[in-house]
Amino acid sequence: MIRIFNHYFDRHTLIQLLLDVTLVAGVFVGALIALSKPEDLTSAQIGRGAARGLLMGIGFLAINAALGFYDRRTILSTRQALARSLVSFSLTTALVVAVLLLLPLQAFYGRTWSVVLIMMVTAVLLLYQVLVGEFLPKAIPRRRVLVFGTGARALAVGRALELPGANAELCGYLAGPNEQEQQVPAGKVITTQQALTDLVQSRRIDEIVVAITERRGGSMPMRALLDCKLGGVRVTDIAAFYEQNLGQIRLEAVSAGWLIFGDGFNQGVVRTTIKRLFDILGASVLILISLPIMAIAALAIKLESPGPILYRQERIGLNNRPFNVVKFRSMRTDAEKDGVPRWATAGDSRVTRVGKVIRKLRVDELPQLFSVLNGDMSLVGPRPERGFFVDKLIQEIPFYAVRHSVKPGVTGWAQVRYQYGSTVEDTAEKLQYDLYYVKNHSLFLDLVVLFETVGVVLTGKGAQ
Repeated sequence: MIRIFNHYFDRHTLIQLLLDVTLVAGVFVGALIALSKPEDLTSAQIGRGAARGLLMGIGFLAINAALGFYDRRTILSTRQALARSLVSFSLTTALVVAVLLLLPLQAFYGRTWSVVLIMMVTAVLLLYQVLVGEFLPKAIPRRRVLVFGTGARALAVGRALELPGANAELCGYLAGPNEQEQQVPAGKVITTQQALTDLVQSRRIDEIVVAITERRGGSMPMRALLDCKLGGVRVTDIAAFYEQNLGQIRLEAVSAGWLIFGDGFNQGVVRTTIKRLFDILGASVLILISLPIMAIAALAIKLESPGPILYRQERIGLNNRPFNVVKFRSMRTDAEKDGVPRWATAGDSRVTRVGKVIRKLRVDELPQLFSVLNGDMSLVGPRPERGFFVDKLIQEIPFYAVRHSVKPGVTGWAQVRYQYGSTVEDTAEKLQYDLYYVKNHSLFLDLVVLFETVGVVLTGKGAQ
C-alpha cells in the first residue's frame, strides 16, 4: 500500500491510474503529431497538445473512477463491465469533443480530428481492458503475508487477505505462545521448529501481520520481529493492517491510547478553512446543476401524495450540537404515527413510490446542499444521526462520539464503503469507516469520496 495525502492506495491501482493517463494523453499527442503539418509542429504547439491530452487523461480517470473501474473490492460480471464500458466510452467521447471545442489548437481540422480522436480513444479503451484487466494483475507479484496468531483476530485478517482486490497471498498462520484457542483452519497453521527469521526467509515472506489476542507475558517475540523488519520484511500491527487495506479503524483493535498518541485526528484552522471554502464552492455548483432535478422531484412528490414536499428532522452535528436536516419527503406522512423513532429498512413499506426512486438515485439528499451553505453540514463527513439513536449508540458502541468531532456530511466514506445499515451492528461497522475518515480526512480524501459517490448513485448500491 502507498500513502498519498493520508489515504492508502493499492500499488496495482496506482499503476493502473498512471497507465490510463499515459495512454489517453499519448493517443492525443500521437494524433496531433500524425495529423499536423510539419510547419505547425512547434514545441509550443506540442506542449499545448500535451496539456490538453493530460486534461483528457484526468477526465478519463474521473469518469472510470465514478463508474467503479478502480474499485478492486468488486468483481464485475461481463454484462456489468460491458454496460459501464459503453457509458465510459460515451462520456469520454463527449469529454474529448468538449476539450477540442473549448480549447482549440491551431492544427484543429474540425470533424476529421474529432473522428480520429474518438477512434483513438476507442482503441485506448480496448487496450485498457486487455492490458489492465488481463496482464497487469499477473505482471505484478502479490505480496506474501504471514499472519502471526491463530485466534479470532487472525481469522479476520486471513479473511480480509482473501477478499477480491487484496493482492496478497496468505502463506499461513503462526501460533503465538500464549494463544488459548485456535480458530483458523488447521491446514493453514504452520508448525515448525525454525526461528521466525529463518521461516520468513525460507518462505519468502514479504509482510507479517501481528494478530494475536494476548500480548502480555512474553507472547510477542519482539527481538525476532525486529530482526525481520531490519531484514526488509514489513511488520504490521492489526490496527494498521485494517487502516491501510480496508480503510477502517477496527474497534476491537484500537484503544483510547492508540487514538490519542497515534498520528491523525488533526483538525486545525488551515484544514478547517480549506474544507469550508471547498464546501461553499462545491455546494453552490451542485445546487445550480441539480435545480432542474430538484424541481422535478418536488413536483412528483406533490402529485403522488398529500403532505409537505420537504422533510425536516433534528439530527446531531458537530460537537453534539443539534440541527435540522432537510430532505425531500420519501415516506408517508404517518411513517412514525406512534411517535417511536425507527430506522429505515430494506423494502420499508412506509416509503412511497416516488420515494423509492429518489432514494435509489439519492435525489432525496439534494436539499442538504443548502445545509452545507449554512455551515451545519459538509459535503463529505459522517452521516448525521437522530438524537434518540445517538444517546443509545454512545452507550453501546465504543468511540461512537468521536464521529461528532467533524461536521456531518451529505455523503461520506462509510456511505460509499458499506451498505445502508439499520441495526446497531451495522452502525458499529460503519463507525469503523467513520473513524478512518476522522483520522485521515483531507481535501484529497473528500474528492475520492465524491467520485465514489457518483459511482454509488449510478449503480444504486446500498440504497434503501
